[in-house]
Amino acid sequence: MSNTPATRDYGRPFRANWLARSGWLIALLYTLYAANLLDISWERFIVGLDNGAKFLGEMVPPNFSRWKLLIENLIETIEIAIIASAFGVLFSLPVGLFAARNLMPGWITWPFRTFIALCRSFHPVIFAILFVKAVGFGPLAGILTLIFASIGFIGKLFAEAVEEISLKPVEALRATGAPFMSVIIYGVLPQVLNRFIGFSSYQLDANLRNSTMVGIVGAGGIGGTLFSAFQRFDYDFLAAILISIIALVMVSEYISAQVKKVFQ
Repeated sequence: MSNTPATRDYGRPFRANWLARSGWLIALLYTLYAANLLDISWERFIVGLDNGAKFLGEMVPPNFSRWKLLIENLIETIEIAIIASAFGVLFSLPVGLFAARNLMPGWITWPFRTFIALCRSFHPVIFAILFVKAVGFGPLAGILTLIFASIGFIGKLFAEAVEEISLKPVEALRATGAPFMSVIIYGVLPQVLNRFIGFSSYQLDANLRNSTMVGIVGAGGIGGTLFSAFQRFDYDFLAAILISIIALVMVSEYISAQVKKVFQ
C-alpha cells in the first residue's frame, strides 16, 4: 500500500493533557470539601428558596407613600456620586499620568502606582467605615470614600491607557522643545481622551451604585434608609427603595450612553 496522506498514521490529533485534568479534578475535590466545611447543603438551599419566596411576597405591592423621603435620599445619593466622581476624575488624571511608565522614570511611577494600589486594596464599605469614624456620619464620609474608589479604578485604567499610546507624537513635540504640559495636552491626551471619558462615565455609574451601599454604614445617601427599612421589616417600602435605585441606575446608564455618542 502506498504511503499516501490518507493512510499515514498521524497518531492522536489531540493529546490528553493529564496535568490540566489533574488540576480540574483537584479544584472539584477542593470545592466539595470547602462546601462541606462551610455547611453548604442542598437542604439549606431549598429552605432558602422558601424563605426567599415569602420575603418577596411581603415586598409586593411596593409602598411609595413616603415618596418625599425617598426623593430627598435619592437627591443626596446623586449629589454624593456626582461630587465624588468629579473630584475622583480630577485627581485620577495627574495620578494616572505620573503612574505611566512610558512617560515617567521609575522613581516617580512607583509611588503613584503604590497609591493606586492602596486605593484599590479595600472595598468601599471598609473605606466608608474608616471615614465615618474620622469625619462622622453623613455625606462627607461617602464622598471621601468614593473619591478614593474612583482614583483606584480610573487611575489604574488611565495609566494603562497612557502606556499603550504611540510615542511618535510625544517624541516629535519633545524634539521641538515643547514644555511638559504641551506634550501632555497635544501629544498624550488626544490619544486617550475617548477612553478616559468612557472610564469616567462608567465610574459615575459605579459611584451611584456604591453610594447606596456605603450609606448602610452611615456615609449618607439612600443606603441608610434602605438599611433602616430592613431593620424595621418594612419590606413594602424596601421594594419602593430598590425600584427607585434601579430606575436611577438606568437613567444614569442612558445619560452615559448619550455622552459617549457626543464625544465619539
